[in-house]
Amino acid sequence: MENNAHDLIARILRSDKDDIRVLEEHLSKRTGRQDVFSKIAFENEEKVSERLKKFGLPRNAKAKDVYDALIKKVQEHDKDIREAIKGNDSSGTDFEAVVRAVKSVANIPNGYFIKKEKLVQFLYNEPPQKVMEFLGYENPLDMVQKEDLFEIMSALRFIEGNEWLNERFFKQYKVLTPDDFEERPVEIRVLSEKWGRYAKDFVKKKWHNVSHLKEFGSIFVIPISLDIPGETLRTLSLVFHYTHEIPFYSDIIRELSKQPDSFSENVLSLLRGDTPDERFTQNSHSTRFLVIQRYLAKDDENDWRLFVPRINPEALHWLRAEEDLNKLSGTFGHSGKELHFWNDFDWVGDFFRDDVGNEVLVSFDLVDTVMSLVMQKNMVKYLYHHQEALWNKIFIEYFSIVELEKYAKKHLLHGWFEL
Repeated sequence: MENNAHDLIARILRSDKDDIRVLEEHLSKRTGRQDVFSKIAFENEEKVSERLKKFGLPRNAKAKDVYDALIKKVQEHDKDIREAIKGNDSSGTDFEAVVRAVKSVANIPNGYFIKKEKLVQFLYNEPPQKVMEFLGYENPLDMVQKEDLFEIMSALRFIEGNEWLNERFFKQYKVLTPDDFEERPVEIRVLSEKWGRYAKDFVKKKWHNVSHLKEFGSIFVIPISLDIPGETLRTLSLVFHYTHEIPFYSDIIRELSKQPDSFSENVLSLLRGDTPDERFTQNSHSTRFLVIQRYLAKDDENDWRLFVPRINPEALHWLRAEEDLNKLSGTFGHSGKELHFWNDFDWVGDFFRDDVGNEVLVSFDLVDTVMSLVMQKNMVKYLYHHQEALWNKIFIEYFSIVELEKYAKKHLLHGWFEL
């Protein structure tokens, strides 16, 4: 089983089998825990087999049949949760109801965010011309006095564009000090209907209508429906995800405030999502783990950092979001279709043969499946959430989820640590 475990895990992670074997040997010596990779492979097999049985599929089922069964289950759950939230069987997503549902179960701590008056000052210094034009203002003073700051800051994301944000507005963050931050609650809101017209292109490009501002402590939903399958479940998942991501980064920024001299530089690096890009060679005395704060496979599925040991806080936030979905489902008392169906399946997947006999990887992760459903017309299938979750699973089995979060927060800026 040990060699088979190394084979399976290496194939899923697209890593060298010998590297996986050496990693296990080192982590076993480091922790005293034995046969962890065999345990993971055995548990993966149990979970896959159990799901296939539920679907009425044989263990040698075709990849398309497994994929279609997962998609069908997401469609069922999306319909269930939409009806439960709205209280009726009508189609479409009620975004206000989604936000209320999230708030009903989410346990969101206060965060450490830029003071609102500081952001107002930044808006004076670098007036967002497109937002002002859309709202009908000629100067930023009138705009911030008469409009909602939450909505103005949100609109910067989808009206002004990344170039203006990065080259002009965010450059002002270089002057930030810990005195410019304060403790306050995270805000989650659906934007006013007026923003819908302007945000259509942004929503179509992103394939979702939810975004956030870490440094502002805000999560916003643009009131535009893409009218696609799985939209309610996807929207809920994203909002729940951000309720964990924002406090995670807030904790890091709060810790960075203890070093005022490098504070602004570190905050900017954190918000840019900088990742280490310097290649390294593992030594015989320790193993280097990267800490990657984004999904590299979205940009380049052959990025060298995807083939080495790492942990990913994004996958941790998705795990917590799936746990919240389970809590939410429990409040509605569904019979047999609860969202706990997806619990602890974020790291699960296996290879199945396609119609021409090639083995292809199928992810059993909820997020991958929901994203694949949303993009079904474009023939896009997602895998990278599952692969990142499996790296996290390996670390958690040797240490714990508490240690995973601790190491991620402590070493995110540096980009790696050694064990």
